[in-house]
Amino acid sequence: MSETTVPVLPRVLVVDDSRMVRATIVKLIKGRFEVREEGDGEAGWQTLMLDPHIQVLISDLTMPRLDGYGLLKRVRESDIARIREMPVIMISGDEDESARSHAKECGATDFITKGIGTAELLARLDALVKLATTRGELEAMAKKVMVDPESGLSSAEYLKQQGRQALALAQRHGSEISVIVVEIDRFDDLVVKLGRSVGDQLIRQFRAVLSKRVRLEDTVSQTGPAQFTVVCPGIGLDDARAFANRLDQTIRNATISYRGERVEVGLKFGLANSRDDEWQTMTHLLQLAEGRTAEEDAKAVEPAGIEEAVEAPLPSLGIEDAMALLQAGNAEGVKAHLAALAIQLMPLLKLIDTELQLGMNPESAETKLKEITRP
Repeated sequence: MSETTVPVLPRVLVVDDSRMVRATIVKLIKGRFEVREEGDGEAGWQTLMLDPHIQVLISDLTMPRLDGYGLLKRVRESDIARIREMPVIMISGDEDESARSHAKECGATDFITKGIGTAELLARLDALVKLATTRGELEAMAKKVMVDPESGLSSAEYLKQQGRQALALAQRHGSEISVIVVEIDRFDDLVVKLGRSVGDQLIRQFRAVLSKRVRLEDTVSQTGPAQFTVVCPGIGLDDARAFANRLDQTIRNATISYRGERVEVGLKFGLANSRDDEWQTMTHLLQLAEGRTAEEDAKAVEPAGIEEAVEAPLPSLGIEDAMALLQAGNAEGVKAHLAALAIQLMPLLKLIDTELQLGMNPESAETKLKEITRP
């Protein structure tokens, strides 16, 4: 005998001091939605707090103890995301435009009158339930994007996103951020000598050590098989160096053995800082920090000097980075890349000129660019 799964109906909370109104709404939506009822705003609030399965709130405007506006205010100011973001339908006895406007200003999702028809009410509830479901799915997807499932640390893309936000904030308030890239030195040789399982265990142990030593506001990501990147808002190069030295000392002092033999594990570091370095975008800071990772002496925690970075080949600048620089008021950081940026934009400029007929003559500009950039 097979079991039949009973579909779970979306749950709606109806808060109104009139039993007749509540009974009418229940009659209209029964069979399509599961309904909970409360007779005043205070009781409705307690039910919202205790029942995590409620997806939509329908509330009257005038009620004892706590009116609809007060209940809506609590919902929108809640520390609990499922309550704060819940669709809320405010219901009134008549078409009061001022009440409708005030409800919208307070954060109401929709506004209906008590004489609404069955079909219209069901359509609105269906749309709001789908909205809530989609939002939940998007939030779940966002969490997956934020965290790398293999390492349990922030994903590389999330690291860049957090870094861009921290950099924009630092530029706005005259602060700074540092980027630290740390690698386990000669990791491939260790794997050959000790085996993959030991190498994986070493990575897990180092991951745990690093996670415990960063601040709450820092972002850590595993950016390579044995490479980790830390974005540190609000600290300069001296503090970044001090952090690297402490981490290096911790790993030196750790007892790591294999078959009774102590295994020497070294680290190498690369540091970059938004204030000390010329390149004021997250992409450049990451490139600089990775490029400065020591290659010869795994025990040295000395980043390449600023002079070496300036003499290095000019890093490429993407359109997104160029716009970030301009928005931050740093046009000078873009000027050296104008020719390369123009080449990137040329196909788009041609399309714009063709479709909008602006008379920009991008072909002539392209010819001049080729002359400028010709070796």
